[in-house]
Amino acid sequence: MKVRCHIFVSGRVQGVFFRKNTFERAKILGLKGWVRNTEDGRVEAMFEGEKENVEKILEWLKTGPPLAKVENVEVNFEEFKGEFEDFEIRYD
Repeated sequence: MKVRCHIFVSGRVQGVFFRKNTFERAKILGLKGWVRNTEDGRVEAMFEGEKENVEKILEWLKTGPPLAKVENVEVNFEEFKGEFEDFEIRYD
């Protein structure tokens, strides 16, 4: 079953390779979508893929890379759209 998940991660999540690590894990899990930093200091991401693999990355996001200190992960499941061809880091 394919799912779509929009997340926001707060805490010490910028400047600790959070986007890079999220990108690498998403690629390994075969997920599509994007990850980016927000102006308010959070990391935002959109994942699409197999439910099992989205759940795996959601579990990882609770701790993140070694230098991160995750305080909260806001998870919003949405209707799967299949609009992404790959996973990317966005710099907008």
